[in-house]
Amino acid sequence: MPASLRTGHVGINVTDLDRSVAFYRDVLGLHVLGGSAPGTAPERRVAQLGKDGSLVLTIWQQAAGAHQRDQAGLHHLAFEVDTVEEVREAEWALKERGATFQYDGVVPHGEGRDSGGVFFSDPDGTRLEVFTVSGVAGEGKAPFADAPTCGFF
Repeated sequence: MPASLRTGHVGINVTDLDRSVAFYRDVLGLHVLGGSAPGTAPERRVAQLGKDGSLVLTIWQQAAGAHQRDQAGLHHLAFEVDTVEEVREAEWALKERGATFQYDGVVPHGEGRDSGGVFFSDPDGTRLEVFTVSGVAGEGKAPFADAPTCGFF
């Protein structure tokens, strides 16, 4: 087993690459690090998005329709930030773009937990979370007392 194993980047399929690049850029502050050459066939277009020069997300224009929650595959993608204020900034940017939220406001991961965030979907229905590990206590009530909030959206 590799001792240094960690998550590198995540790749997801989207229906409209330009729309998704704008979403991840405007809402999460990711920058385009690379992508398809001009003239690439529409079904082979790709963009690599990152932060501070490091690759975070690769998006592929390969989906024929929205993400299906009831099929095997990615449950959700969570982005960690340092403070609850940054979670609120993401929430504001999402509201400005008319994003679909699962819960109202910043919510804890579980009753009595200090970690939590906002839970929403990207333009193709992929479930996303922006969270922080502390500072959420007192922000709101956890939607589920007996299970992690992020597991049931």
